Amino acid sequence: MKVEINNINIVCVCDNHFTILLGALLKSIEMNYLGQDEIHFHIVEDNVSDENRRKVESCIENNLISIHWIKMNEIIESNISLPSDSSSFPLNVYLRILIPHFLEDSIKKVIYLDVDMIVVKDISELWSMELGNHPVAGVLDRSLTVSNPWGGIKNYQELGLDKGVKYFNSGMLLMNLELWRKEELAKKIIKCVNDNIKYASFPDQYGLNVVLANRWKELDSKWNCFAISEEPDPFIIHFIGNKPIYSTYKFNKNYKRIFFTYLESTPWKGFQPYNNYHRYLKKIANKIKKIFN
Repeated sequence: MKVEINNINIVCVCDNHFTILLGALLKSIEMNYLGQDEIHFHIVEDNVSDENRRKVESCIENNLISIHWIKMNEIIESNISLPSDSSSFPLNVYLRILIPHFLEDSIKKVIYLDVDMIVVKDISELWSMELGNHPVAGVLDRSLTVSNPWGGIKNYQELGLDKGVKYFNSGMLLMNLELWRKEELAKKIIKCVNDNIKYASFPDQYGLNVVLANRWKELDSKWNCFAISEEPDPFIIHFIGNKPIYSTYKFNKNYKRIFFTYLESTPWKGFQPYNNYHRYLKKIANKIKKIFN
């Protein structure tokens, strides 16, 4: 792989069930990209089938865009113990924290995106933003501050954090990999979650917000616009919670329409949403997988 300073590097993590979301995400990035630099997608795959890999690859028609697959079980270092929390989040949520270690050192910066996103803005505008001395840039979460009892940091006082410290969402991250490697931030974040596992409702997000408190750069909320929002001009739509691939989706209907507009340009054209049974099965499977990890 040719690595040049202007190349745009994007990381996603995906299991077999959510490849349909990944396909729509990649197509949305391709269709809105106006630049001339290469885009390298580094996709960490968690047991993705050969058939779905082929489907994902066929979503891309622009010669400037390439896909590089990375097997999840080949990048988790033996000396790193991934937290085993009781949530239904899959273990692969922690892979965003390990990005500086499984990408080559010549890659200094990446955009991390959850697969349940649609990009409706030229991704090069996000890539061109300067990080300075910030380890990461992101967008405020719905919780807004660490003291929010619903999704913040329940033990923020014990950790010495002021109640007004801002709390960011981990679904979209612009990451300064040089700084992450220099400060060994991945190890610090994993240790933080392991040490405070009973407080980590949103585990990866918890660790990121504790270790990087007051050190992250805040971006316009349009770069991570949640599906519950009524924002008319989002840059990135984030389908947190119930995804548009399920018949029970009940959030912003226009966002759902946008999702299916891009999906229609992929091998999943004509897809009919799953019933909620599939959603609950996936949550159960995630929990079982953690037990036997």
